[in-house]
Amino acid sequence: MDNSSAAEPACVEAGAITEIAFTLNGAAARAQIAPRQHMVDVLRQVFGLTGTHLGCEHGVCGACHILVDGHVVRGCLMLAIQANGAEVVTIEGLNASGAIADLQEAFVRRNALQCGFCTPGMLMTAHALLQRDCAPQRAHIRETISGNICRCTGYHAIVDAIEATARERREARDAK
Repeated sequence: MDNSSAAEPACVEAGAITEIAFTLNGAAARAQIAPRQHMVDVLRQVFGLTGTHLGCEHGVCGACHILVDGHVVRGCLMLAIQANGAEVVTIEGLNASGAIADLQEAFVRRNALQCGFCTPGMLMTAHALLQRDCAPQRAHIRETISGNICRCTGYHAIVDAIEATARERREARDAK
C-alpha cells in the first residue's frame, strides 16, 4: 500500500531560519531567527539590548520581563517568532522614552535596588501596573510584583517606591 499521497505534517528543519518583523522600542525591527529561539536571546544577542536579564530561564524569577503589545511577558519563555508583527518594549525603550524616570528615581530614593539584577524586570512590572492602576493598594503592588524575585532588598522598599511613584503621579495630575 502506497501512502505517498497522504498529507505529511509540516515540520521545520533543525537549521531553518525565519525572518520576523516587529516594532522594538518604537522602531521597526527585523531579525533572522531560528524558530526555537527565545525572545530574550534575540534581544540580547541580535539587538544588543542587555537590560533584559536571563535569570532562571524557567519563567520563575521575572528578570526577563518585557512588554509585548502592552502586556508584561517573560522573555525567556516567549519564542521570538511569536513577536512577529508585535510591539515589543524593553527596559532600554522605557528608559529612553523617559516613561519610568520618576519610578527609577523612587527606586533610588527608597533604596529599592542593590545589586540591580532584578531591577529591570521590577521596573517593567511596576510600569505596567501603574499604567493600569493609578492608585494601587500595597497588597495589590505586592501581588503584582510576586512574579519577580529579589534576593537583595526584600520587597518593602520596592513596594514603597512603587506606592510613592503612584502618589506623586496622582498629585502632579491633580495639580494641573
